[in-house]
Amino acid sequence: MQPQEYGPPISLSVAKQVAEAAEAEAAANKWAMVIVIVDSTGHLVVLHKMDHAQYGSVAVAQAKAQTSVNFKRPSKVFEDALAGGGLNMRLLSTEGVCPVEGGVLLVADGKIIGAIGASGAYPTQDAQVAQAGAQAING
Repeated sequence: MQPQEYGPPISLSVAKQVAEAAEAEAAANKWAMVIVIVDSTGHLVVLHKMDHAQYGSVAVAQAKAQTSVNFKRPSKVFEDALAGGGLNMRLLSTEGVCPVEGGVLLVADGKIIGAIGASGAYPTQDAQVAQAGAQAING
């Protein structure tokens, strides 16, 4: 399998759609979340902090999104690798990796246009919110 290519950066209007879909999922579950959308270059497009979301989640959500876009994979891949232990523990020394579930790629026309990161609840819940956002465009 060839790695996906980077495409043009996500537009603000599409990033807002992704963030709105993610927020709807978080609100439906009564989770106070921070939702971050970065473009295909890893730069911030949307930072959405829901009322009562913990402040620390701002940096974590952005790190999850940047991890996904920079390494072309969900942040959960790194979490799973660390859970395996052994040589995988060297991931802890890899700069720019947030090894926590909740970062997901955003893909359009088969190319990476950005990523979404969510933080504020348990990692599986963060991932659920991020996936809901990604589904707004990934289908």
